[in-house]
Amino acid sequence: MLILNKQDMKQTVDYAEIMDTVEDAYRLFHSGDFYMPHRPTITHGENTLLYMPCFKSDAFGTKFLTVFPGNPAKGHPYIDGLMLINDQDSGKTIAIMDAAYLTALRTGAAGGVGTRHFSRKNSKSVGIIGAGKQGYYLALYAAAARNISDIYVCDTAPGQAEDFARRLEQEPTLSSVKIHICGTARQLVENSEIIFTATPAVSPVVPDEADLLRGKCFIAIGSYKPNMRELPNAIWPLTDNIYTELPFALEESGDFSQPIADGLLKAEQVKYIGEWLSNNDRHPPKDNQTTVFKSVGMGLLDLCVGQLIYNKAKQLGIGQEVAF
Repeated sequence: MLILNKQDMKQTVDYAEIMDTVEDAYRLFHSGDFYMPHRPTITHGENTLLYMPCFKSDAFGTKFLTVFPGNPAKGHPYIDGLMLINDQDSGKTIAIMDAAYLTALRTGAAGGVGTRHFSRKNSKSVGIIGAGKQGYYLALYAAAARNISDIYVCDTAPGQAEDFARRLEQEPTLSSVKIHICGTARQLVENSEIIFTATPAVSPVVPDEADLLRGKCFIAIGSYKPNMRELPNAIWPLTDNIYTELPFALEESGDFSQPIADGLLKAEQVKYIGEWLSNNDRHPPKDNQTTVFKSVGMGLLDLCVGQLIYNKAKQLGIGQEVAF
């Protein structure tokens, strides 16, 4: 069995390759050639445990995540956990890896895929609402998907955006990108063509102003429970279709369940990215078109990206082999 920590996994990472893998996973989802039950979410107080098994023809795996909102104040990560990858024929565990880092990689890649397909190719500016770990990887993937010149960031926590900007400025892949700190989400949206939301908010973090939102690409990452929401009501009349990953998202995320319950969004307006990617007649967004992609994640992404990392680590001789 191969043990891979974050540093081991980093040595295998190629952002474009991971985005390609996530696209393939979305197409696989559309084909139906896998088995993935709805993920059980167990909440105790403010803390959450996520259990995400998934099976495909050549492997299966399970991601265990803990989400503890109070951890950052204690100096611990907000998200922690393990990813197990198993041999399909024997059930033997062939790899254990850092699930927090895997989650950051595959979720960032989902945002990168959204950027590839739902933003205009000439987009230069990105705004990130939520200067946490996930926002950081969204910035890296956005720059891998588009020729980005400016990144705008805001966060409600004092000092968070400033620290975020300092770390981004040290990234070699962002050496030509200007990082801007915004005092408000409105200022950020005004200056950005692509807007990411990566927060645990329970009410919209994007201003509820249709004229401000028109013609932008919105990629919402953060809300993963029915009581969580990042997108405002003004966004729904601006676009015919909203894209996500799987039907369960309509129940799981408040960004869907709340406006559907209020009659502001129809379920038939929600389309699926796997189907869209499998359509050879798809078209890029037009000028002044508002686009929305809401990612809730799924175990199939973890399995596909985890398997990619495992295979590359084996080829490169990276990680620690342990006999059980």
